[in-house]
Amino acid sequence: MDHPTSVRHFDHCPWLFEKEASEEQRTAQRERQQSLGGDSEVGERCYVAESAAVHPDHLRLGDDSYIAAHAYITGDVTTGTDCTLNPFTVVRGTVTLGNAVRVGAHTSLLGFNHSMAPDRPVFRQPQTSRGITVGDDVWIGSHVVVVDGVTIGDHCVIGAGAVVTKDLPPWTVAAGNPARRIRDRRETGADRRRPGNRDGGEDPLARFAATARAQAVDILDRSWDGEVYVDRPGAAPTVRAHCDAVELADLLLGSPPPHLPAHEHTARLTALQDPGTGLVPELGEGLPRVEGDGFVGEGAALYHVLSVGYALDLLGAAFPHPVRGVAEMTAPQLIARLEALPWRDGAWAAGAWIDAWATAAHWNRRRAETDAPTPASGGTLEALFGWLLTRADPWTGMWGSPSATAGRLQVVNGYYRLTRGSFAQFGVPVPHPERVVDAVLDHARDTRHFAPGKENACNVLDVAHPLWLCTRQLGTGPDGTGYRSSEIHAWADAQLTRTLSRWRDAQGFGFGPGTSGPGPEPGLQGTEMWLAIVWLLADLLGRSDQLDYRPRGVHRPEPSDGQ
Repeated sequence: MDHPTSVRHFDHCPWLFEKEASEEQRTAQRERQQSLGGDSEVGERCYVAESAAVHPDHLRLGDDSYIAAHAYITGDVTTGTDCTLNPFTVVRGTVTLGNAVRVGAHTSLLGFNHSMAPDRPVFRQPQTSRGITVGDDVWIGSHVVVVDGVTIGDHCVIGAGAVVTKDLPPWTVAAGNPARRIRDRRETGADRRRPGNRDGGEDPLARFAATARAQAVDILDRSWDGEVYVDRPGAAPTVRAHCDAVELADLLLGSPPPHLPAHEHTARLTALQDPGTGLVPELGEGLPRVEGDGFVGEGAALYHVLSVGYALDLLGAAFPHPVRGVAEMTAPQLIARLEALPWRDGAWAAGAWIDAWATAAHWNRRRAETDAPTPASGGTLEALFGWLLTRADPWTGMWGSPSATAGRLQVVNGYYRLTRGSFAQFGVPVPHPERVVDAVLDHARDTRHFAPGKENACNVLDVAHPLWLCTRQLGTGPDGTGYRSSEIHAWADAQLTRTLSRWRDAQGFGFGPGTSGPGPEPGLQGTEMWLAIVWLLADLLGRSDQLDYRPRGVHRPEPSDGQ
């Protein structure tokens, strides 16, 4: 008698059965096929896993096809020759597959539906079935869902994690939720993979976005070491790397990263939060230092308020605990902290602190609007905006002082962080927007920070976002009308051209040169930030619709308060 592990081996690797199975195993497989329920017909050289739940009304399994471990098959299912239903696939309802169809693990083909009239509970609703039809030579990746009524044409490829809700014509490469066309499978060569290429009539932004989506899984795979996420191969695991992976997958695939189910991503991120302080320390480190008012003063935990909070938001979850130092801070304590921030020589650090504090207040307020109220002293948000509005420099619209060595770098970069978490996040107009545009455009001409070989993601983002924020408030558009519109348009166009040229196939973007950030090598942080920058620059030019993506996390353009 064969050892039971050999059966499990073939269940998970059924393509080996025809070459390696013993005669006893072949006899057992014939008996397995003959015992299938319903009206079943199995072709030559097929394999049906012992662990698969196969309970069809009608089943036609073509020659050289297999149903692997733990698949779940019901309804009316027909396959052509050389078809594979890999482990944990679900095929239900009326489903017809052509020849040479590959269905990845954990994928669901759902050829039926419920009606949902309001006159009765869903479980009492009648079922409908228009059926699913898949053509020849189709590859459907892992964790894909195909809904009832969809036809997938010959030679299509569906990326991992896609949700296919509409018909796909032959030769389509598609990905995302809902699945969108990325390119024609017949396109080959380096030309289609060069984001900035302007040949062939296709908009270079659309070409870039298609490239990014097509390579998204490759980029995520290179930063997944089998257990945790790292920014790039060889780097140490960090909290931010996991969050950047969630943001990238949401942006390009419309789903969580495929290496873990959504609930596991959520569980890992929520487990990082310290229940006493509500803060998230870096992996392998202790809790960060907190000030006398109970909130952190510096370090990675400041940014984790943003990155973990928004990653959970994209996963449909939230911090399980309030950020206590913000929830319990009084207005006088907040004012004292604002006064003590390093505005003269560290405007970026001051802006980063306000960004984290305001974002923590945003998450705490979200909790108060649900069934998990958070204690709050009241009036702190009003105190924050009141202090900021009365302290903004009327000549620049900003906070802080420039320096002889770095010019406006600290002030402009601090302005982005400050306004991102406060004015932009809560939908409050910024003060003196014309003066902000003046100051930012002046800074963008500083060759110490903006010249070939010197630009990094932080510095470009910290110009692009203030310009975007202020032009929306002023009504300035890409049509040449509005305050300094032509200069903004020219800067955005030049930056966009340079940015697209930085893409590295299957690796993404590097953050860029400088002493801050992860450096010039491609990684998750650089890719996430530059993708947001591309959207901001394209929107300043009135072309963001060509990207078919829109940031929804830390760099989302719309206010997030109350949404």
